[in-house]
Amino acid sequence: MVKGALAVHRFTSIKRAITHQTTSSERALSIDASPSFRAWRRRFMSQRLTLGLRIAIVAYFTFFLLRITFFLVQSPANDTTWFQMAIVTEAGLFLFLGLQQTPIGRRHPEFLFLGASLTVTLVEQIWATLNGIAFPGLFAWTLVFLTQATLIPVQWPFHLMAQLGTVGYYYGVNTALGLQPSYQSLWEPQQLLYLFWFCCISNLSVHLAERLRWSEIQAQRSLEAEKARSERLLLNILPKVVASKLKEKQRAIADSFADVTVLFADIVGFTQIAAGIPPHDVVDLLNYIFSAFDSLADKHGLEKIKTIGDAYMVVGGLPMEIDNHAEAIADMALDMIKTMEHLSQEKGQLFQIRIGINTGPVIAGVIGRKKFIYDLWGDAVNIASRMESQGVANCIQVTENVVNRLGDRYIFEKRGVVHIKGKGNMMTYFLKDKQPDRQLHSNP
Repeated sequence: MVKGALAVHRFTSIKRAITHQTTSSERALSIDASPSFRAWRRRFMSQRLTLGLRIAIVAYFTFFLLRITFFLVQSPANDTTWFQMAIVTEAGLFLFLGLQQTPIGRRHPEFLFLGASLTVTLVEQIWATLNGIAFPGLFAWTLVFLTQATLIPVQWPFHLMAQLGTVGYYYGVNTALGLQPSYQSLWEPQQLLYLFWFCCISNLSVHLAERLRWSEIQAQRSLEAEKARSERLLLNILPKVVASKLKEKQRAIADSFADVTVLFADIVGFTQIAAGIPPHDVVDLLNYIFSAFDSLADKHGLEKIKTIGDAYMVVGGLPMEIDNHAEAIADMALDMIKTMEHLSQEKGQLFQIRIGINTGPVIAGVIGRKKFIYDLWGDAVNIASRMESQGVANCIQVTENVVNRLGDRYIFEKRGVVHIKGKGNMMTYFLKDKQPDRQLHSNP
């Protein structure tokens, strides 16, 4: 029983090792598991098979002409059955070339490959059998196998089947019929060894060529994935239109926009909040808030410009111009207030935000050579920033330009005149909400 248990254990270990090795090999190569590779292999084999068949037709015809020359020069008493065999072979090659152009032929080129290969090698063998001789066509066989391995280096199992079909017929049929070659024994050891190594090297060459192509496809796929990843990273930094210009290696990327709406937001008292929690929690909190703001920017079709510390900047109306940029910014600002209220309820701690909005012309572009960003310049930007910095906690302070732009579609509260650095006294307002009928219209 002990020996039996040891045997079972040994068998299980070997099986596990073989399974692990097979799984690792399949995971490393996974050729048949890749639809794209199978599609490429089918196309490649179809194209190369067409080329191979055309070459075979021309090559076989040259031997046909050579035989005709010998027939005419030497003696008309030569065996004419060879010409019949040659005509059948040539007709078979033309047939497979025609089938290659059909839908079925394009879907299954490997079977046409097998049929064409056996046509060249077996028709001659059948001719020899009918003439009562065993004819080892080593020259024709090796020429066919070598041509296939160099012109059509894919699907090595079909190469092996073509070789086994040829060699199997020669040794099987001739042994069964008791036929022998005229100048050597049927089972000549040197001939067997030669065929063995020639076929092994040809099939190994096909296998390695296919693996090389697979590796190239994998490398190309990895390169495309890395390119897509870089593209996504670039689009996280820059708008798509600007990123396209940057990839075109334009030296200066700058555009002026006559009418956009800019929003600045800042978390009230964030320095004090951050001082009381671990650094990791500070980053998590900012990431939570700004990720929510990013989602709002996507929802309203706006362009996030940047974050600086606990400040957030977003703009509407660029790089693609839209007519409702002021409305989109206003809606986002109201949603940002709601987001902070929800956060306060969720965390059990008061979180507030100041928001400033202004509408006007700006210049937008990319500056710097390292860690570049898409940024905005102009009075409209500066005033929007002042609306935020001189605003009130949990309020949205806007300029008269914004009020005039939004009109009676939103509810405003006049704050009064505020002194704005660099601009002097300005009338400002608080954006309180959207008109009820507008809310129903925008949220059916």
